[in-house]
Amino acid sequence: MAPAELSAQSLSPAHNAVSRRQLISSSFAILGLLVIFIALMVLLALVTSLVLQGAPRLNWKFFTSFPSSDPLEAGILAAWVGSVLVMLTTMLFAIPLGVAAGIYLEEYAPKNWLAALIEINVTNLAGVPSIVYGLLALGLFSQQLNLGESVLTAGLTLALLILPIVIVTTREALRAIPNLLREAAYALGASRWQMIWDHILPYSFGSILTGIIIGMSRAIGETAPLITIGALTFIAFLPPLPIQPEFPFISFEWLTAPFTVMPIQMFNWVSRPEQEFQVNAAAAGVVLIVMTLTLNGFAIYLRYRFRKGVKW
Repeated sequence: MAPAELSAQSLSPAHNAVSRRQLISSSFAILGLLVIFIALMVLLALVTSLVLQGAPRLNWKFFTSFPSSDPLEAGILAAWVGSVLVMLTTMLFAIPLGVAAGIYLEEYAPKNWLAALIEINVTNLAGVPSIVYGLLALGLFSQQLNLGESVLTAGLTLALLILPIVIVTTREALRAIPNLLREAAYALGASRWQMIWDHILPYSFGSILTGIIIGMSRAIGETAPLITIGALTFIAFLPPLPIQPEFPFISFEWLTAPFTVMPIQMFNWVSRPEQEFQVNAAAAGVVLIVMTLTLNGFAIYLRYRFRKGVKW
């Protein structure tokens, strides 16, 4: 048998294996695209149905009116103001603590069994059901610390809820930065904190911001923990304004005020039998989706700006 024929016979099984793997890879890619397309179409259909159902109530009066027993007079003023204040409180507590904890665990903590145990626990906390955080907040913040059914209690509860997400995302973002950048900073005489602040954080900020927005998007739609700590389902007044006309011009009374949020207002309307309240709930759902998309869009813009300003 000729050498060329022997070579062709020996290469044939390998060629067949490669062709089979390429076929499997192409089939998996097509299946993945099909699944994504179906999921997007279902999501688009649901959102479109929600918009069409709630569109008749999306007017200025709906945004500036308090809840009412009359569905045509009811609005979401207290709900969207409460959501904004609760999210602001959540951000003030969760972002600094989460980012600082992630930096310490990744850059400062010794790599031993204790750090591994902390990492496992933080990762597991990210998957704990939200109602557990509500029960914890009810016992700790509301009863032990006497914070009551307030905006501060809600903000701390949701901050605990998203804190593991922020910590894990921060650690992964820092871990993705090549060690060559750290070594180069040390070679130029930078301290550890200078290396982190001037070099590592600017490059990882985009990924950290993504994790923060994912956590905030989860928090803005939570209902169970807020009901557990005593959020009101019907409220016809607003918390005190953070900015006052008299000295010292800044007030923190709003932190101790009762509150409600958009998901709870929607839950209240959905539980009523009248069709008009279902329309109100759909309109509130559209507003909540727009708030979430706005939050994500702002994060994408910031991430783009930071990545554009940082050159590798």
